[in-house]
Amino acid sequence: MSIKAINVRNQFRGKVHEIIRGDVVSEIDVETPWGIVTSVITTRSVDELQLVIGTEVVALVKSTEVSIAKLLGIL
Repeated sequence: MSIKAINVRNQFRGKVHEIIRGDVVSEIDVETPWGIVTSVITTRSVDELQLVIGTEVVALVKSTEVSIAKLLGIL
C-alpha cells in the first residue's frame, strides 16, 4: 500500500531517529530537516509498519496528533 494523496497539510519527511517501545504504545522520534518530530503510536503499529531506526517516513501533523506513514524506498 502506498499513499497517493492525503488531506493533511503539515507533512515532514524524515527518518526514524529513536523508538522507545512500550507494552501498548511507543514513542517514535523522526529526524527532519526542521528538527525532531515525535509521535506516540501503538506498539502494534510499529511492528506492522516494521519501523526501525533509519526507516524513511512522513510525519503527518494535524492539530495535536502526529501520525506516521512509512515510505516505500521512493526518493
